[in-house]
Amino acid sequence: MKLLAFDTSTDQLSIAIQHGERIWQHQGAGGAQSSSTLIPAVQQGMQALGLHYGELDAIAFGRGPGSFTGLRTSCAIAQGLALGAGLRLLPIDTLLAMAEEARQQHGCTDLLAVLDARMHEVYHAGYQYADGRWRETRELGLCAPEALSVPAGLPVVGNAHAAYPEQLAPGATHLHALPTATALLRLAPQCMADGGLVDAIDALPRYIRDKVAKTTAEREAEKLAAAQPTAPAA
Repeated sequence: MKLLAFDTSTDQLSIAIQHGERIWQHQGAGGAQSSSTLIPAVQQGMQALGLHYGELDAIAFGRGPGSFTGLRTSCAIAQGLALGAGLRLLPIDTLLAMAEEARQQHGCTDLLAVLDARMHEVYHAGYQYADGRWRETRELGLCAPEALSVPAGLPVVGNAHAAYPEQLAPGATHLHALPTATALLRLAPQCMADGGLVDAIDALPRYIRDKVAKTTAEREAEKLAAAQPTAPAA
């Protein structure tokens, strides 16, 4: 297969291009920097493998959840490349890519994937790998790190433990993993077989949190509420 894959949902920019058995990889700083470095890096990789965009079978990208800026960047660039080359897109869940990376790095086949969502919250989803494919065991959700329940013996994989070492499942086994473009390449055949290919216009980021900032009025209302004296107990 000939595939281009990239993920900008975290602080790491990850790109991978597959041409048969050859794979070109690149990692760099994500976040706001990915908007200026993603396209030049992709062009470098395509040239290294002697590929033209029109030769690709698809473009896979991490659709989220994750950094809002990163997800918008990834989706917009994927759409632009696909429209220019007449390609279809393969949006893949970020936490599924984390699960696949944990399987590759640590041999995990039954796990809880947890991604730092900032604002003292974490994204989470459960996955189990069997018969050569992943299935979801816990629906994607968002909660405070201390509110996350983890079944006994189930490893927690991702990047959230570093941010919340005391609050996040203190009794669980924690393994570091990030969503990588090579994980997207490994997931692509299953996702394509499951009908995951979409037209560029239908490819959208997956947001779980509807709101990332409070308005000035909301912040002022919170300050006023905090300043109110507490009524004495009866």
